[in-house]
Amino acid sequence: MPPVLTKAVTRFIRVSPSKARLVANVIRGRRVGEALSILQYSPQAAARLIEKTLRSAIANAEHNHQVRGFEDLRVGVFVDGGPALKRIQPRAMGRAYRIRHRTSHITVTLSQAGDGQPLAAGRPGRRAAPDRPARGGAPAAETGRVRARDRAAGRAAAKRR
Repeated sequence: MPPVLTKAVTRFIRVSPSKARLVANVIRGRRVGEALSILQYSPQAAARLIEKTLRSAIANAEHNHQVRGFEDLRVGVFVDGGPALKRIQPRAMGRAYRIRHRTSHITVTLSQAGDGQPLAAGRPGRRAAPDRPARGGAPAAETGRVRARDRAAGRAAAKRR
């Protein structure tokens, strides 16, 4: 993974992380200009917030690292959940429902694209998940694992003998 050139963080944003991740997944790994145009024409409210954070990351790159050309920079975005604002909504027969206004922390990174490959999805510095076998995998007998139900059936059969 290429090293992160610069980043911008916006914290405590009043949009749920799941809604912001839908927008972030669209622009992750794209070029800066392409990501800006996608965000500009996206109807989601989270797109405005991510666009603002992306423009801040661009300004950080210009000011702190004297970057002038953004054609080769790739965008990395991840959204973390922030604290939820808890409210109470009165309901019928004296009950109260809790309402959680969720908040997000949005981080936008700019990196050099290495060898023509797009930036890997996910957070910078995170290790990839280990390769796992396909669902179902090998039968229990091959792996040496025996299910509890099979053990119980074996004990019941031994008692009958």
